[in-house]
Amino acid sequence: NSIKPYSFRVTKEECLDLPEKTYTMRSIELTAEQKSMYDQMKKSAVALLADMEMVTANAVITQLLRLHQISCGFVNTDDGNVVEIKNNRMSELLAILEELSGKAIIWANYRHDILAIEREIAKVYGPSSVATYFGDTDGEERQNIVDKFQTEDGLRFFVGQPRTGGYGLTLTAASTVIYYSNNYDLEVRLQSEDRAHRIGQNNAVTYIDLIAQKTVDEKIVG
Repeated sequence: NSIKPYSFRVTKEECLDLPEKTYTMRSIELTAEQKSMYDQMKKSAVALLADMEMVTANAVITQLLRLHQISCGFVNTDDGNVVEIKNNRMSELLAILEELSGKAIIWANYRHDILAIEREIAKVYGPSSVATYFGDTDGEERQNIVDKFQTEDGLRFFVGQPRTGGYGLTLTAASTVIYYSNNYDLEVRLQSEDRAHRIGQNNAVTYIDLIAQKTVDEKIVG
């Protein structure tokens, strides 16, 4: 209160004349294999949590994480292996990219998905069309990736992990931002949205969420 008479607050919306944001959703159906695994995991999670004398936040988060992974098309087993599950998420992403003429940022929550997205985009558009930015990305290479995305026409797709690339970067070369998957952290979401929606952006920015029907995807984004 002592500094209140000498300070004031200005929001981003009040001080910056930026283009509009548009939000849309692309709905994905679970495959039969996904639905079976999802339902099984959901029942197991409910039974496990019901048997616990004291349910901890970590226990709940672990179960939600596994359900979310299944909705994305894979699951990490207890022995550290990754089991691929037939899914429609990747094909929906590629369908969206086919509709685009410019650059796009693609945010994904899991390392497995980032590498899979890079692989599939490289098959269709060539290896030089895509770059990844996540925990494994070499520190010295990170700024080079951003610079190339901003200045070189050939690099069309920036595939990143929001916790790693969602803060501080300028990625205004893209006016389409696709969320292949989300997480529960609202701050991470808002920061990652602003990588394209900041000074230097001259176009309206479109945000596209891929949502698997009747899964935790709907709860996370809702």
